Amino acid sequence: MTRDASAGTRILGSLRAADGLGVVRIEDRYDTDIDDLWSAITDRERLARWFGELDGEPSREGEFHVRIPGAGERNGRVKACEPPQHLLLTMHDPDVRPGQPEQTSFDARLTADGNQTHLAIEVKGIPLELIAFYGAGWQIHAENLSAHILGGQPDYGEARWDELVPSYQELAATLS
Repeated sequence: MTRDASAGTRILGSLRAADGLGVVRIEDRYDTDIDDLWSAITDRERLARWFGELDGEPSREGEFHVRIPGAGERNGRVKACEPPQHLLLTMHDPDVRPGQPEQTSFDARLTADGNQTHLAIEVKGIPLELIAFYGAGWQIHAENLSAHILGGQPDYGEARWDELVPSYQELAATLS
């Protein structure tokens, strides 16, 4: 389910349940061509500007390690890489807290659309009681990617988090 929040907050995500776990889907259009957007999500130096510092190569099958501001560290594996349209990753939390998922999958699909590129990201494997927080967090990542594409800086501030979480909690309340 998706919706537009009140007070002008644009909600990019939808939430659903699959096999007892949550799925967050974030979709947006970016003002750049598909090759540039692909580079922004797979080039280590560019990823560090909007997502987190990465050890490894996210554009080649294999393992990597990422440090995400505000979210901690993750180990991952590239499962599929089809430039510039598809990237599938699994991410493992090396310091799992009670109730947190040990592993999630990240599936990004890019589609060229004139001078823009449509990006759809699905993150799977989320406990349903945490799905609203993951929805807000992944929307912030998508907004930080947009800021990077436009030459701006990422925003990891609490104010945006506090603004988005209630809207995602409303979406999560409709899941069963």
